[in-house]
Amino acid sequence: MRVVIGEDSVLLREGLVRLLNTSGFEVLAALGDAETTLTAVEEHQPDLVVIDVRMPPSFTDEGLRAALVIRRQWPSIAVLVLSQYVEEQFASELLSGNTRGVGYLLKDRVADVGEFLAALRRVAEGGTALDPEVVAQILVRRRSAPLDRLTPREQEVLALMAEGRSNSAIAGALFITDSAVGKHVNNIFAKLGLPPADNDHRRVLAVLQYLNERPK
Repeated sequence: MRVVIGEDSVLLREGLVRLLNTSGFEVLAALGDAETTLTAVEEHQPDLVVIDVRMPPSFTDEGLRAALVIRRQWPSIAVLVLSQYVEEQFASELLSGNTRGVGYLLKDRVADVGEFLAALRRVAEGGTALDPEVVAQILVRRRSAPLDRLTPREQEVLALMAEGRSNSAIAGALFITDSAVGKHVNNIFAKLGLPPADNDHRRVLAVLQYLNERPK
């Protein structure tokens, strides 16, 4: 099992290298930032990438953004994200498309080495490994975005979307520009917790949520 590791903490990175090399994995590269990790992935084409969320230079979400790049450019490569915290928006995006070969684990939950190695193998073989806290926070985020978070104009736009109207038709009905409609639609997607994804029909999902939650 060929692995590339992206982790800025030297102690954790070296610990992972030693653990994996002695557990039947082959660590091809272990890097401390997202950019060089992506370069190593492109060069080695590993079976699995283990990557931290917060990496240099800003220590915000570079690793998770790199994970999304890997999923888009090399969908056959499995990705296991390690994080100290749950980044709901990007976690949602990572899990909104094809979840084959995807994992998201919190570092403080990885206490059992056997379970961690089992999760690595499961992800590398095309399965998933999701920390319960990750799943819980994504569900809470989805539930905390009801229709009443939309402005009156956004609710009008969504109601017309539910009628099957295009952006141009909505613009004509509300006497606004196509550009204004586009901005309202993007705001609706954001407030309903529908991040971009290659195979995600956000317009359909927004309409379904509208039909489910609107007053009867």
